[in-house]
Amino acid sequence: MLELYRTVYRGWNVKHFHEHGMREHKFSWGYTWTKTQLHAAGVVERAKRRGAHRRKRERKPCEGMMLHQDGSRHGWLEGQAPLDLIVTMDDATSTIYSALLVEEEGTASTFRGLLETFVAHGLPCALYTDRGSHYFYTDKAGEAVDKDRHTQVGRALDRLGVEHIPAYSPEARGRSERMFGTLQDRLVKELKHAGITDIEAANCWIREVYLPRHNARFAKPATLPEEAFVAVDPELLRETLCLEEERVVGRDNTVAYQGLKLQLPESRMRAHYVKARVKVREYPDGGLAVLHGPRCLCRYDQAGRQVVAPTQLSLASCSTPSRRGLQAPVHAAPAAPRPALTASRRKANGKPWVGTKKRAARSNKETGLAAASL
Repeated sequence: MLELYRTVYRGWNVKHFHEHGMREHKFSWGYTWTKTQLHAAGVVERAKRRGAHRRKRERKPCEGMMLHQDGSRHGWLEGQAPLDLIVTMDDATSTIYSALLVEEEGTASTFRGLLETFVAHGLPCALYTDRGSHYFYTDKAGEAVDKDRHTQVGRALDRLGVEHIPAYSPEARGRSERMFGTLQDRLVKELKHAGITDIEAANCWIREVYLPRHNARFAKPATLPEEAFVAVDPELLRETLCLEEERVVGRDNTVAYQGLKLQLPESRMRAHYVKARVKVREYPDGGLAVLHGPRCLCRYDQAGRQVVAPTQLSLASCSTPSRRGLQAPVHAAPAAPRPALTASRRKANGKPWVGTKKRAARSNKETGLAAASL
């Protein structure tokens, strides 16, 4: 056991090493005995005395009432530059719903984590984050956030009805900070032990292998068995959790966005969209879409190439779609002409007499003038 720790697991904490030994090396020794032997051999240092006790904030009573999202920059992959790990976890149980490695934390990584979580579980009541610039606008550093101005993340959460709560100190995010301490100690060693050095492979392994083990080990039962998550349409989430910016269509029916020229296809709805105000949406996977009101005009790949034919487009908006231009209105057949209200008498053949005495006199006068001219 000591030789195995010295050669393969050096630097692992005793609890982590003991769990791996029981799972992969069929250890039959208890945790306390293993820890004592490692201390006696001098390969593991004894833990330092804890500081003063701090009172923890009580957890929410049930899952889905409040989620934490935060990022930690660290050398997660051996031999690679430091990366950001974006984690979305539940306050009631400490269950990690999403964990992904990205080169830099920002709006796109936030949407990826939220989309993965909301599709799998539903909408929570609130999201608790730090005051990063992609989460909140802050006029002056250290002051309160501006709740009247929304970032892209704030706009999306407001549209979905999820409360966005800012944290004003690291101590306020103590639960997520302690979780990152555990991940920096365990996940780095697990990735190295699995021989993973690629970001995409690491994200797949974290999602499918590590998170189930982590949650089984560290997740706690909620006080109440009910869940506060609210089911939501995945397509609505995709159209909401994305970057959205307004543009004006150019004279050549193109939309300029991030150095790209997005060519609008011909439409039967109108002759052109020149000078029309449209919205460009950029999705977490890099895809793009141009919308005019609630109508999606076209979708594009990351290079700005059209990927959906105009006839295959569907409405993609959180609001109730407009009916204008979707289908030609079906009008009822015109009714038969009705007689004038002044035609109260009918001839023998049933046809009405249309007109009044004044109109009949004018007709007789015109007939007399015509005969005189002849």
